[in-house]
Amino acid sequence: MTLKSIVYCFIALCFFASCKNETKKLDTEKPEKKPNILFLLADDMGYGELGVYGQEVMKTPFLDSLASKGMRFTDFYAGTAVCSPSRAVLMTGMHTGHVSIRGNKGQYEDRYDRVPLKKSEIIIPEMLKAAGYQSAMIGKWHLGLPSDTSTWAKGRGFDYAVQEQWGGKDNKGNEIDERIHWVNNNQDSILYEYDKYKCLDEFRTNFALEYLENKDKEKPFFLYMSYRTPHANEYEVRQNDLYQDKGFPEYDRLYASRVTMLDEQIERLFNALEKSGELDNTIVIFTSDNGPWSGSHRFKKHLKHSHEFFKSSAGLKGYKRDLYEGGIREPMIVYWKEKVQAGQVSNHPSGFFDVMPTLAEIAGIDAPKQTDGISFLPELLNKEQKKHDHMYWEIQEGQSVKGFKQAARKGKWKAVRNADSYKTELYDLENDLYETTDLASQYPKVVEEMNTILKTESVKIEHYPYSGGVFKK
Repeated sequence: MTLKSIVYCFIALCFFASCKNETKKLDTEKPEKKPNILFLLADDMGYGELGVYGQEVMKTPFLDSLASKGMRFTDFYAGTAVCSPSRAVLMTGMHTGHVSIRGNKGQYEDRYDRVPLKKSEIIIPEMLKAAGYQSAMIGKWHLGLPSDTSTWAKGRGFDYAVQEQWGGKDNKGNEIDERIHWVNNNQDSILYEYDKYKCLDEFRTNFALEYLENKDKEKPFFLYMSYRTPHANEYEVRQNDLYQDKGFPEYDRLYASRVTMLDEQIERLFNALEKSGELDNTIVIFTSDNGPWSGSHRFKKHLKHSHEFFKSSAGLKGYKRDLYEGGIREPMIVYWKEKVQAGQVSNHPSGFFDVMPTLAEIAGIDAPKQTDGISFLPELLNKEQKKHDHMYWEIQEGQSVKGFKQAARKGKWKAVRNADSYKTELYDLENDLYETTDLASQYPKVVEEMNTILKTESVKIEHYPYSGGVFKK
């Protein structure tokens, strides 16, 4: 063999070895798995009901610890001040001046009843499906019609759903037992028997643990845990409490117990993810749908609870159904191992309408054009964060104008308008977080600017006769 032939053979062998190594590299490398998303939603939890937000009586050690390992938001807002419309904002990324649900019920020609999300409104699991996510919803849905399963969670993009129905009739005209949990819309679903569990949320967490065990291990997941605590639970008032030695009235004692038991159930879920190794690639978000509840038990009128008993609003004005800060400002904690720096506190004003674009950015896709939100992912990662010019809320409770309320925030200014008063109140949140002093008469130009927001952000929509705003007597 000539020298020239030897050189050619050597070059060929080197090229073959290089190709083989590159092929091996391509075969063994897998694309990085997208982050899992665990969204934890409490029901009617006030701004001051976690230790890390100032609570001194009710114990929430796990959530307090989670906040120390992640980021705690001080200026995070629910979609509005009651369940259905607030959850509609969360799922669609549209604020309550645009989304199709503006109250827990709406006006039809012949009745006052539930209003479902429109099918044209894209919701989070439908959006994430395009990014390859599997999704599950466990708990309270409150965005559909009891008689129409196509409006239930399973009919709206969730691959797996376990949900309750609050009252109403099924598609056969039978009264629905609120304790029944419908698994994937199955008529033969599971009845929650409260004497077998510490609390309803233990029952629901069991479903979540089972789901995590049996889901597709190769695909990222979005798990929406919609808990019932601390909402007044009509069929869970019993002597299973943790604060019996405190001398509290019965309902307050049980209320506090359920808050602490929720903390325990979330810890169970967290520990399961940690044990499986999936926590390393999971973002965990905890918040609540509106401010704290006050009132009497639905059936046992002698049992009463006040949001002031545990300082559930942390001194903020108002509670559930109010558009003052106490009705809409919520705790929010975000944990994401090695992504979100531990022990951070964010004052970035954000809300439910920002969740959809945030999850879209995390998943590496574009959010639907319908959203009014801005992703707060840059804030989580300590990058430059875009801010809202203004934020907007409205609510329609009941059938009269008295139940129509609006609010807007622009910088330090907060406007609140209760339609039955036909007057815009103005507060300086920078200097008066507790909304004690109405400055409307001192700043008429600011009031005019805020009224423009209130008028333009509310789009007229069916079922809500006062949508579009109420500005004349």
